[in-house]
Amino acid sequence: MNNFLLFFSISGGEILVIIIVVYLVFGPKKLPELARKLGKVMNEFKRATNDIKREINKETTNFQRDLNIDLNDPLKTDTPKNKTEPTDSKSSSKK
Repeated sequence: MNNFLLFFSISGGEILVIIIVVYLVFGPKKLPELARKLGKVMNEFKRATNDIKREINKETTNFQRDLNIDLNDPLKTDTPKNKTEPTDSKSSSKK
């Protein structure tokens, strides 16, 4: 909450005025219901952003694994060495 206050530069007195205005507008009976709804909305928003972050991390990890890229050293690639099968001299020669 402290980061939220610093972001908008709202002092304690201004928050108190906002709380009083909200209390006067909605009343004591409606306030707990509004707070509950606000909490649910914030929780759902947080869950959605975490799901998006998780999907992005999953896909970038899969992409990194497919390309064998080391994100710490982007110029270095770990490509597997080409393994050539030994050619059979009998099968390559004509009969």
